[in-house]
Amino acid sequence: MDTFLHLLNGGAGNLAAYLAAHVLLCLLPAFFIAGAMAALIPKASITRWLGRNARYRVSYPAAAAAGSLLAVCSCTIVPLFAGIYKKGAGLGPAITFLFFAPAGNILALAYTGSILGAEFALARFVLCLLFGIGIGMLMAVIFWRDDASHDAQTDALFAQQASIAPAALGVLLSLVAVLIAGTLKVSLLSGSVATLTLPLPWAQAWQATLFQWVPFDAAKGEEGVSVQGSMLILLLVLIGLAAWRGLENIVEGANRWTWVALGLAAATLLVAALRVTPRADGLELALTGRALAVGAAMGAVLHFARRLETDAWRAWLWESWRFVKQIFVLLVVGVFVVGMVRQLIQPEWIQTLAGRNDVPANLVAVVFGVFMYFPTLVEVPVARMFLDLGMHPGPLLAYLMADPELSLQSILMVVAVIGRPKTFTYVGLVAVFSVVAGLTYGAWVDGVNPAWIGVGLASFVGALLVLLSWMLRRRMAAAAA
Repeated sequence: MDTFLHLLNGGAGNLAAYLAAHVLLCLLPAFFIAGAMAALIPKASITRWLGRNARYRVSYPAAAAAGSLLAVCSCTIVPLFAGIYKKGAGLGPAITFLFFAPAGNILALAYTGSILGAEFALARFVLCLLFGIGIGMLMAVIFWRDDASHDAQTDALFAQQASIAPAALGVLLSLVAVLIAGTLKVSLLSGSVATLTLPLPWAQAWQATLFQWVPFDAAKGEEGVSVQGSMLILLLVLIGLAAWRGLENIVEGANRWTWVALGLAAATLLVAALRVTPRADGLELALTGRALAVGAAMGAVLHFARRLETDAWRAWLWESWRFVKQIFVLLVVGVFVVGMVRQLIQPEWIQTLAGRNDVPANLVAVVFGVFMYFPTLVEVPVARMFLDLGMHPGPLLAYLMADPELSLQSILMVVAVIGRPKTFTYVGLVAVFSVVAGLTYGAWVDGVNPAWIGVGLASFVGALLVLLSWMLRRRMAAAAA
């Protein structure tokens, strides 16, 4: 019973820390962006660059390029993936976007280089790019029938249009600005502009209580719940209650709960962008550059949203709410289960299980990434810790490729978007490619002759090309029949 209660406490603590510290400034804007893509962007605008009939040399690099600009984690990228997939993106380019964005974005690569070295960052970029495109192509070929059916069923409301309306484009770009302002880690955004101390002497005591309720080990990349985090959790609950009353039937018209939900969402993002510090004399609120940037970006969203037609903004809010209902519950379940499992896994095991560069060690690293998921960028200092504990650089790269892609909560959310067969195939491909990436980089670190590494990698790529060619021939034969 004590063990069970310990696991439950770990799951609840992990969920509380996640909602308090991570979900808001990236995931909340992501749902609104996904809804805007689904409701406001003409299908032709997506299919021109990412559609299943777009040229491979255009669609896959475009998907990777789009992902490289978003410094978000796998949980945040899933709603965006769902948005472009629903609007007509081909399965292959959409999967490339889903894979590359969390692991190969510019900020993740820069941070990897600063913590683990430029050589490691370069290997992560090259292998993520090549293998992300490879996984996308394999998925497109394996599920070509489903992809064709999906293309025919995608929303055709704007099918004849090839350009997005100015107001809709303004809304989308402003939402992306909210996402970037909330997640970009630069001194201009993190610096304080002004401070205010509220006379709340109980703030420090409340912080101590939160740390007692949700203990954490920062050295392992774990996050506790701060006073600010507890405020954000309360705001999230209020958003959910108001949204259920105000967005469930938004297509029939807005009501007062609609505006309450939107106001709470805006307030939550602003509170999350502040720096809140409990002190002996009260609670210090620091107005940061991030808060100003988020506020300005949300003002731009409002400016352009007011210029949308009534049906358009109602459709946008409905699609956003639909994505929340489809994905968010699975995210919560996944984070809770991961928190429970993490209580059973000790990082120190990796010295024994992943201290060498072979297939079992790389597989252990991949599985470890599924159940030891960390928020975006946090996985990099955690990887540094693993390296110091004895993990071989090869399995370490396999872990860094799998951790942003194969977290349990992300797998559950992707299932809700594309179904079990495609998701499990994607998971299997990511695992295989991550192991190959780890073996390749590990051999390089161990001083294996580069020629032999090239031969091995070329053999793997050649086998993939043969497999793709065989699948394409079968596809053409089936289509002709």
